[in-house]
Amino acid sequence: MLESAAYLETAHGRKYLAQLCKHFAHKIAVTVSEEHGECQFACGLGILDADDDGLRMTARAENGEDLAQTQSVIESHLARFAFREELQPLDWQGQDKAG
Repeated sequence: MLESAAYLETAHGRKYLAQLCKHFAHKIAVTVSEEHGECQFACGLGILDADDDGLRMTARAENGEDLAQTQSVIESHLARFAFREELQPLDWQGQDKAG
């Protein structure tokens, strides 16, 4: 299992988490609370965690191609919802996960 994570420093982390999960829930299985969401994409799992300072996004997938696609789906949708912020490309930090 491959995993990567990125963090967006923003005062709107909880808002973006809610928007992303609500949007994704129209097509895929999503579980969500005020500060945590999990989105089961065909390519992998997207995990979102929000707090007062920002939004942490974690992507998990079986291979590099699916991991890149999971990251891309999360990032492209975040860019749509956070259009008022001057977003830079997210700095995804990867690591291998056993299991």
